[in-house]
Amino acid sequence: MSEKVPAVEVVDLVKTYDEGRTRAVDGATLSVAQGEFVAITGPSGCGKSTLLHLVAALERPDSGRIVVLGQDIGRGRDLSRYRAHTIGLVFQLHNLLPNLTAVENVEVPMYETGLGRRERRRRALELLELAGLADKARRRPPQLSGGERQRVAIARSLSNDPPILLADEPTGNLDSKAGRNVMDALNTIHHQQGLTVVMVTHDPGIAASADRVVKMLDGRIED
Repeated sequence: MSEKVPAVEVVDLVKTYDEGRTRAVDGATLSVAQGEFVAITGPSGCGKSTLLHLVAALERPDSGRIVVLGQDIGRGRDLSRYRAHTIGLVFQLHNLLPNLTAVENVEVPMYETGLGRRERRRRALELLELAGLADKARRRPPQLSGGERQRVAIARSLSNDPPILLADEPTGNLDSKAGRNVMDALNTIHHQQGLTVVMVTHDPGIAASADRVVKMLDGRIED
């Protein structure tokens, strides 16, 4: 893939609710380069999470285009495969399986990839080490702190080696120290893996960790 092709490009994107009465995203346009770490900020209700969910193909836009690595995801693309292999998703809630260990949680998305058991385990342990959790691989979520659980979730989101990570308020439920640890893990993975990261956050301090901060207001990207 040419480095000249943006990782993510949205053009005049519109998403409405309540039969068109609420415009959550109102003509948003944004381009994110491959390998860039972009933070989208703005007040509650400005449309930033909706924009991220549209890029993740969790919701469909009313109009506009979403182009990911040169492919328009609105034109006949296999969206389940897109979500499984092109993007990794991290949410405010980690959604780990409590009865599995950290390393087993990271392995879960790999079960349908054809990888053998040893290769799944090797990959999962490698990702936990990148997230700073090599010593917590055998612990279950209830034995981990909130920040550690979120870092396991980040590792899990990268199990299938996606080129793009989308993170929706990944530190929103954490105290400041745990939030910094999560951001340290994200930055380490971003730099070592050459990953494109698009993160939504309401916290200016968290946003400052990104390469570029984009502000959103009333459904639009501010210039």
